[in-house]
Amino acid sequence: MPIRTTKLMEMKQVGERIACVTAYDFPTARLAAAAGLPLILVGDSLGNVVLGYDSTLPVTMDDMVHHTRAVVRGAPDALVVADMPFMSYQVNADEAMRNAGRLMQEGGASAVKLEGGQHIAETVTRLTDAGIPVMGHLGLTPQSVNQLGGYRVQGRTLPEAQRMLDDAEALERGGVFSIVLEAVPAPLAAVVTKRLRVPTIGIGAGVECDGQIQVLHDILGLGTRQPKHGKRYLDLNAMIGEALQRYAAQVREGTFPAEEHATGIDDAVLLELLGAVESER
Repeated sequence: MPIRTTKLMEMKQVGERIACVTAYDFPTARLAAAAGLPLILVGDSLGNVVLGYDSTLPVTMDDMVHHTRAVVRGAPDALVVADMPFMSYQVNADEAMRNAGRLMQEGGASAVKLEGGQHIAETVTRLTDAGIPVMGHLGLTPQSVNQLGGYRVQGRTLPEAQRMLDDAEALERGGVFSIVLEAVPAPLAAVVTKRLRVPTIGIGAGVECDGQIQVLHDILGLGTRQPKHGKRYLDLNAMIGEALQRYAAQVREGTFPAEEHATGIDDAVLLELLGAVESER
């Protein structure tokens, strides 16, 4: 049975931690779903992780729809949340509605995620009133990296911390079903988590959040990223590199493909073919 946004609220109420990951394609989504992860985020981090950009800013709506559709095929019963990319919701609420609708109708997403606080609360309300589930995102918001002066922890000063609390409460009033807290001091994230009825999902925000989310490629050691907030559970870079080297070596040596990797043909057919070829000469 597909997981709904209300499931996350129930998990918060009973103190059950929420494990989430990003995924950007069918095979990784299938693996995440098989592991029992209730929420999969199709993050615009695909720009950095999959498409090779320096930031999330070049990611387009077409990119997000394409990758969301693949993830939904791989995890049809998970709560698949799709990021709304840069400038897909900032212009006005009408444009936000159109683009959120695309992610749900064309991409098959169960919900969308927006970055920002009080300044987008009205847009959040507009979306949720239309029946579009919304996840919020506070703290380090990658789409605002140029304004923030880089990828820095947010909420360290009293004004910043107070604004984050105000932003979180504004998003909750707007109807979000959860809020991602990224690169936020752990004590502040704990305060926000206790203040809200909706669950918080941390990434670099400490253990007191209701759940955690990580980029799948980071925890699997696939790629070059090694963020401070992440933990590498595998080293797929080394494993895949070794496998490719072995494959290339066996091809060069002529030991692959072996007999068990090839398909034969009936001897009579082969003899007839060879006879025909010979007669043509």
